[in-house]
Amino acid sequence: MKNMRKMMKEVQRMQAEMARIQEELASKTVEATSGGGVVRVVVNGHLEVKEIEIDPSVVDPEDVEILQDMVLAAVNEAIRKAQEMSAAEMAKVTGGLDLSGLPGGLF
Repeated sequence: MKNMRKMMKEVQRMQAEMARIQEELASKTVEATSGGGVVRVVVNGHLEVKEIEIDPSVVDPEDVEILQDMVLAAVNEAIRKAQEMSAAEMAKVTGGLDLSGLPGGLF
């Protein structure tokens, strides 16, 4: 019984730490570019796109598809980087354990 209480306290501590990290992730950002840097996307740790910059030199009304592809590539890369950042921050708390299946809404 004593071990169970100790474990529950540890879970509560981890849960509080993870909640703090989730809050911090809103202000942390990652950046990705495509097309040699002509399209730049910034995404925060909550996977929200915060900025998209497009160099005017690549805006060609005759070839919108290339611009769309570059934006898509940069957004997807930025989201992937944000997911990696989030997972790395959570791993600091969980020691790499997958706690997603535990009750109590840890994730």
